Amino acid sequence: MYKTCPKCRYKRQPTDVASDDECPRCGLIFSKWMDARFAMARLPAEESAGVATQLWERLIASAFYVPSRVDGVVFAGRVVIYIVFFVWGWSFIFATMESNEIGRSFMHNIDLVFHEAGHVVFRPFGRFLMILGGSLGQLLMPAIAMLVLLWKNRDPFGASIGLWWLAQSMMDLAPYINDARSGSLMLLGGVTGSDMPGIHDWHNILSDLGMLQYDNRIARITDTFGEVLMLVAFVWGAYILFRQNKVRRRSA
Repeated sequence: MYKTCPKCRYKRQPTDVASDDECPRCGLIFSKWMDARFAMARLPAEESAGVATQLWERLIASAFYVPSRVDGVVFAGRVVIYIVFFVWGWSFIFATMESNEIGRSFMHNIDLVFHEAGHVVFRPFGRFLMILGGSLGQLLMPAIAMLVLLWKNRDPFGASIGLWWLAQSMMDLAPYINDARSGSLMLLGGVTGSDMPGIHDWHNILSDLGMLQYDNRIARITDTFGEVLMLVAFVWGAYILFRQNKVRRRSA
């Protein structure tokens, strides 16, 4: 099998009487050595798969975690918060992308802070990512908030509000994407994309990708995906409150 033993480096001679699977000098069985080598190569991959499975299981468990005791006052506060975000969320879902009604909401001003910060954070990674970084920033911030609440705090209700924010932020981006060719939306600084060519993020992004003609389609997909995430946030938050209420009534 081997002309040179991988263990003792002995070079096999034509006169050697040992089998082709055995080193005449040290007696190493080549087939067993190969099995051991492949087993060592598989170990890191198996360990990585095991870690990934454990992380996923912990994430799922955290998503539906309910403590053994639920304070009545805290629970009532969460119900009020849920109702506020539920009603507010439907106003975003019913707003049409073309009207940019969502761009005149209070949440747009919050999204805008993280949008502009995203440009700064991604600036070191080149022009394209710096431009895209604005949109990434306003999506990453609610996503990070959701994961921290879920993973570190084990607060699935708070995480559902984080998902609500992510959904809203995604719907907030849709009119901007939809405006890539027309450049009619008023941008930060009181100008439009038509007034100052090169200032519109999504005109630049889609032009660089050769996809400017698909701006309306991409915007529609983004808006629809945001609406679906908002509905998931509603269901998730309601289910957590339902389970917490069962615990609260049982322990009362």
